[in-house]
Parts: sequence; C-alpha cells; structure tokens
Amino acid sequence: MPTDLTVDHADVTLAVRDHGGSGVPLLLIHGAGRTLADWSGFAEHLVTDHRVLSMDLRAHGHSGRGAQPWTTAAVLGDIEAVLDACGVPEAVLVGHSLGGMLAALYADAHPRTPGAVNLDGFGLGRPEHYAGLDPHTVAEGLERARQFARAASGQAFPPEGLEAVRAQQTAMADQLGFAPELLEEGIRRSLGETGDGQLYLRPDRERGVEMLDVLDELDLFPVYRRLTRPLLLVRGTRLADQGPELAWFGELMAAYLKGLEGRLAALAADHPHIAVHTLDASHAMLLERPRALAELVRSFTSGLDLRS
Repeated sequence: MPTDLTVDHADVTLAVRDHGGSGVPLLLIHGAGRTLADWSGFAEHLVTDHRVLSMDLRAHGHSGRGAQPWTTAAVLGDIEAVLDACGVPEAVLVGHSLGGMLAALYADAHPRTPGAVNLDGFGLGRPEHYAGLDPHTVAEGLERARQFARAASGQAFPPEGLEAVRAQQTAMADQLGFAPELLEEGIRRSLGETGDGQLYLRPDRERGVEMLDVLDELDLFPVYRRLTRPLLLVRGTRLADQGPELAWFGELMAAYLKGLEGRLAALAADHPHIAVHTLDASHAMLLERPRALAELVRSFTSGLDLRS
C-alpha cells in the first residue's frame, strides 16, 4: 500500500507519496493546479519493476505554500530535497504538463539524472508557433487566455459551491471517458479555506498567479537542445471540447498542436537522445490512458544506462 510522508525543505513542508515497488526509481510530478492523486492509476502499473514516488508541488495539494514566491528555482530545490530524503537522488523524473517541463529543467540542471519524461508539457508557446494563424491574432488570443487563467486562479466560492465543482469535474470525466471517482481525491487534496470560510482550489491566488507568470516565461526547446541525457516527450493528439464559450481557445490549440508537431519532429531528427511519441488522448492523458503511458515509460527506462 502507498505510504504518505512529508519532507521539510527551506520554507516549505512537502507532501510525498511512496507507492512502493523496487527497481528503477521514478519521481512523478503533477501539473499546474493538480496533485499527486493524478498518478494513482499510473503508478500501480509500474510498481512491479520500479520504485515509484510522487509529490505535491509547493502550494498544491497537501504541501505548504512556502514563505517565498513560487519560482522555478524554489521548486527544483524542492524536487532535489525529496529525492535526497527518499534516498533516490538519481531517480528518473516523470512529469505531466507543468510537471513534465520541470522534469526536463531538473535533468538540465542535474547532469547525473539518468533521464526525464515530459507528458504533454509544452506550454502555450509563442505566436509564431501557431500554424496557419496570423501572429497578431494569436497574441490577442494568448493574452485573453492569460487573463482568463488569472481570473480563475484561487477563485473563492461558498461551501455549497463545492457540489458545482464536483459536477463540472464529472462532466469533464464523462466527456473524456474515465470514471469521475478518479478526480475525487484530487479535489479533496486541493481544497483550501479562506479566513471568512470560503473555499478555493489550491494554489491560492497569490501563488497561482506567480506560477502562471513562470509558465509564461518558460520555453523548453532551448533546454531540450542542450540536454545530453535521454528524454521522452509524449504529445496528446486530441483536444477536449471546450464548449461554445471557449471555442476560440480550441481553435488556438488546434493551430498550436499542428505547429508543435513539426517542431518536435525536427527536434527528434537533430537529437537522437530525444524520443517523441504521440498518444490518442487529450491533455488529461494520465486519467484517460494510464496503462498506455506506463508502458511508454517502462520502455524508456529499460533503455537507460543507469551506471553513469
């Protein structure tokens, strides 16, 4: 059975789950606004031949918010502290979305890391990366998306509004074809409470906006090009239905995926240590297809040289 523990580092206490297992050690890192609960179905497919750990990033789930602003440097330091505390300093990092970007950044900063896996963590790119769309139009759409994300970050709601949150999550699960129960632990882990009794989903607004600012500045392609360790990149090929109010965002993402396909193909052609795979899944691939992702990761780790 998984064991929950905490690791103290600098200004924060970090929540960690040891899923057990033995073999190649893995640290699983969730995406923005998510929690380690996302990895439950994925981890169970790998504990037969891997030592599997997951963590809540600072300001997420059961981890502390930290006294200092949310920065890449702080989070990479948290990851290192977790690996050291758990006795697996040279674990393979596997991340989803923001977590995948952090996995690549960590491998870049720690050359002894055997390899890293990025599951659909490609950010929003730059206007020129959107195939077939005018860059000015894209820039306007990206700014609109940024404002939307900032307005939603840490948004408080009354306790009775929790059922509406659950209903929204259930609708998403039904659309994407997985059991809504898979989201329940994540909702519970994410709940925070304001001083006046309102609820919100972590991170809180201040830390959430700081994190979004970090995401806006991240461009992983220069990192990929200078990495010398093996890297697995997995891209989802489907877009979730955003509904009529967000149809404009769906059009943006379709153009981005088309541009991303060409950029990743060129990257893999120039860098033999980088493997690029596609998966018939949306960005919620961890919940949609955990077994298929676990097999991709198993194939990747089986080819690593763990002696160097």
